[in-house]
Amino acid sequence: MIKICIGAVLLSAIYSQAQEIKEKSLDDVVLVGNRGVSRTKTNTLVPVDVISLQKIQQNAPQNSVQDILNYIIPSFNAVRQSASDGTEHIDPVTLRGMGPDQVLILVNGKRRHTTSLVNYQNTVGNGSVGTDLSAIPVSAIDRVEVLRDGAAAQYGSDAIAGVINIVLKKNQGASASLTYGQTGKNDGNTYQLGANYGTAFANKGLLNLSLQLSHRGSTNRSQNHNLDIFGGNFAYEFAEDPAVARANDDAILAKRGLSRDDFNFQIGDAKIQQGQLFINVEYPLNEKWNLYSFGGASVKQGEGFGFRRLPSESSNVVLSIYPNGFQPILASSVYDFSYALGARYQSSGWNFDLSNTFGNNVFDYGVKNTNNSSMGSQSPTSFKAGSHGFIQNTLNADFSKTFDNINLAFGGEWRFEQYQIKAGEESSYKNYALVPGTVGGAQSFIGFSPENALKKSRNSEAIYADVAFDLKKLSLDLAGRFENYSDFGSALTGKLAARYELLNNLALRAAVGTGFRAPSLHQQYFNNSFADISTSGAGIVNKGIFNNESAVAKGIGFDKLKEEKSINASAGITFKAASRFFITLDGYLIKVKDRIVITSQFSDPLFATYGVESARFFANAVDTETRGADLVLTYDWLIGRGNLNINLAGNYTETKITAFHFPEQVIANHTREEFFGPDQVNIIESLSPKTKASLGLNYKQGKMNFLVRNTYFGSVIRDGFPFGSVQTFSPKVVTDVSLGYDFTKNINFTLGANNLFDVYPDLQVYENSYFGVFKYAPVQMGTLGNYFFGRLNLNF
Repeated sequence: MIKICIGAVLLSAIYSQAQEIKEKSLDDVVLVGNRGVSRTKTNTLVPVDVISLQKIQQNAPQNSVQDILNYIIPSFNAVRQSASDGTEHIDPVTLRGMGPDQVLILVNGKRRHTTSLVNYQNTVGNGSVGTDLSAIPVSAIDRVEVLRDGAAAQYGSDAIAGVINIVLKKNQGASASLTYGQTGKNDGNTYQLGANYGTAFANKGLLNLSLQLSHRGSTNRSQNHNLDIFGGNFAYEFAEDPAVARANDDAILAKRGLSRDDFNFQIGDAKIQQGQLFINVEYPLNEKWNLYSFGGASVKQGEGFGFRRLPSESSNVVLSIYPNGFQPILASSVYDFSYALGARYQSSGWNFDLSNTFGNNVFDYGVKNTNNSSMGSQSPTSFKAGSHGFIQNTLNADFSKTFDNINLAFGGEWRFEQYQIKAGEESSYKNYALVPGTVGGAQSFIGFSPENALKKSRNSEAIYADVAFDLKKLSLDLAGRFENYSDFGSALTGKLAARYELLNNLALRAAVGTGFRAPSLHQQYFNNSFADISTSGAGIVNKGIFNNESAVAKGIGFDKLKEEKSINASAGITFKAASRFFITLDGYLIKVKDRIVITSQFSDPLFATYGVESARFFANAVDTETRGADLVLTYDWLIGRGNLNINLAGNYTETKITAFHFPEQVIANHTREEFFGPDQVNIIESLSPKTKASLGLNYKQGKMNFLVRNTYFGSVIRDGFPFGSVQTFSPKVVTDVSLGYDFTKNINFTLGANNLFDVYPDLQVYENSYFGVFKYAPVQMGTLGNYFFGRLNLNF
């Protein structure tokens, strides 16, 4: 009963902290979605959230940008993955149920580069390439603007679901924070030191520096399993007599002085260590010219765990090295670097902005505590498995001028992109065949071979125009953009948005537009095919992911990738019911044609011609339709000597696949379940919550600040095809609390918790749990459980 009552109070809590700013600064000027037009959050033509991160982060239990937004904006989702290769080192983030590559990320209004990682481990965002928000330190961010509407006609490729603009700090003064926390299971300990320093220089310039060092310990959420450790039956249920098989294992364990706990899996969040340095500089040359530059570097090192190899797996394990088997560790080193340099000019009402933005991401793979079983006792136990990298350079020229009630904006963009895969050391990928019946390459992650290695590039050019009209009660915005890519062709997009003020505080708004997303170089060229022993006795064959330029892809009819095309429509109301009470309600429809997906692993008789046994491919294979609605209510209530900020926000999103487009050769020889299984459909349609909501209270009085926030994660479905079953996970509510106290005007200390009541997703059904290993699935709020923290905040 106590828990229910507390939960009810907490239900007055979620969006609050983040939205404290939202109500207190309803007149903040919004940068995203506007080309030279000064609009506030209350009069934008499409929905925009503005989150003041530097104020929120002081009291929020979350430490990274994506985790903070996940609990503040219901249409935004980010869930940590486990046992998923590179994806557990870079969280995939989504907006309005679309893919990670269908939301565009900007920094200070400039396009940010994506990662070099392709998600292909059947997680959220499978087959897509996203942007690593964690590469930008929270200590460097002033606010985050989230445009929840298609904006490809304004910003180009990727902006199908919306745009997230991260605005860096440019304040003067110094601040620092030191955070320590750990879970209720006494793991996942975190340390984070963030510092920011801003100062004027050369009389009129502004320099802002941010440093952040962080550590996140690994977690373990596995459970006792039903795997046959020594008997070779894989799981006891496959043994002729399960009880005898289990007894045999127990006898061997006792003889070796071991217990079953020595063979438990490590399943949970990866260990992450990260260092970041960011800079933001502005210098006015005179009244007309202003120079600026910003950027930073991030180095992230991670350790995630692969599947445990049991001593009974003679084809995978070198028993002379690992008599009790082993659990491999994927060790990542992720290097991220960016900088932008530009100049703004203002004269006679004209605004001109010329800029160049560069970004580079490199993901380097290492595998530890493993072996190449084909080498026998000669096998190393650690391997350098290769890397992939991505470079993006964008040159922009933007012009704008206001004529009475009309704002005209136009400009151009030139962009260069390069994607590269580098091979690992030979022992990481080769099958030496020194031991009969064994497999080659580093167990858990087979390295990239010279056959996988490549370097591909492209360039694109774009021109755009945007005309905005502000009449007495009616505002209109008409935008158009033409882009041409050197590798696939051109795209023309357009958008019309309108806002009409019915009454002083009541307005209608709507938008309709077309958009596109260019196939990334990663999707066009990523491949990790490797040589292995055929399961059918055909000798050495190739398996893995093959790009669409490969002979086998062309032979079976997979075409060169082309752009995704979209149609977006939205309509909503904004209502200022009282001086401190604001309501927005927006519905939306997003149709995507020729959406790029990655197939399931499948075999085909034609593959033998190319020496391939099984394969996966990228393809413009599905059309989707997404419908949904966003609701946001914010209210500031003066109570006693303090202020209570109440915020309620909710999102409903439903995505359906409306058509499939696979090669005729594939369709003729297979059922769809073979080459694009129900699990792949599930990832697109129902693996993310259709409903997500937040309700929060943030009370500030004098030196004390109290935050209580509840987040509702709706039900999700997980399809365990081809070996498991379909499971529906029931809705969950996660409660965050924090209490902060200002000891002086410069010193604050905050204590709190994320997921106070230790809520987890439902236990996985046995057939989806890998014989009992995976206790929880990484869905909804993830598998962390409750997390407690303390944070010291300093301002100078």
